Amino acid sequence: MGELHNLISIHDLSREDIDMILECAQKMEDIAVKRSKKYSSKIMACLFFEASTRTRLSFESAMIRLGGRVLGFADVAASSAGGKGETLADTIRTVERYADIIVIRHPLDGSARVAAEFSEIPIINAGSGSEEHPTQALLDLYSIKKMRGTIDGLSISLCGDLKYGRTVHSLGMALACYDVKVKLAAPTALKMKPAIIEEMKRAGIEVIQVDTLDEAIEDADVVYMTRIQKERFPDRREYDAVKGKFRLTEPDVKRMKEDTIILHPLPRVDEITADVDSTPQAKYFDQVYNGVVTRMAILDLILG
Repeated sequence: MGELHNLISIHDLSREDIDMILECAQKMEDIAVKRSKKYSSKIMACLFFEASTRTRLSFESAMIRLGGRVLGFADVAASSAGGKGETLADTIRTVERYADIIVIRHPLDGSARVAAEFSEIPIINAGSGSEEHPTQALLDLYSIKKMRGTIDGLSISLCGDLKYGRTVHSLGMALACYDVKVKLAAPTALKMKPAIIEEMKRAGIEVIQVDTLDEAIEDADVVYMTRIQKERFPDRREYDAVKGKFRLTEPDVKRMKEDTIILHPLPRVDEITADVDSTPQAKYFDQVYNGVVTRMAILDLILG
């Protein structure tokens, strides 16, 4: 892990690498509160060509808590790429002169890997089209381990938009490193990519595809909800046909085990009703904070 220059895909990491990140994240819990000056000489550039709240602020909070500084943009219209048509390659080759590490989110698949090809400083993928979101998967794994004490041996249900949801793509590939049972629950038009299912099966994971939320939550240790991503659909009619499906309500939660945890990468629309928030199983806002310490760990292991 110490030799990792970029974090573009979960495939960049072995089980040992992931476990090291999770262990480092645990150590960051105390540093996150007390703060550090370790990277006071370092600058992180956040290049967000696509809207973000949690990921961008989480990375910025992580860098600041490590003592570093932050620059960048959160609105592509305010950048030369948006206003003047600058290429991604030229943006990267410019920004690397200003910073020590770049965190990038972009709406096009493959964009983070392209950025890494042109950059001489580390690149972290903060979301690449509908492709991958590796740091989200790592904070999800940290949340599961922190809240359940383990990852191995659990039954984990991934629910909602499994076709366009880059968070579940990365999480599914990461779970292939562990001894888990995975249920995949999605509308027919939003099933998980076959390649990811095959990857999990090759790793020896029991993968079950179900059609309803009722089947997904039965005996689950972790229920991972996702929103139906309107912005990813090429055809609005396709979105209208599936919106509002797979909605988790308080009566659903009452049928879960007491120690089941409900996670969600956020933002949510209507796939988890507000009355679920007060249930003991609802852990998605705690999950948000776990993103800070996990990203602190990633920054520390790459910059250090």
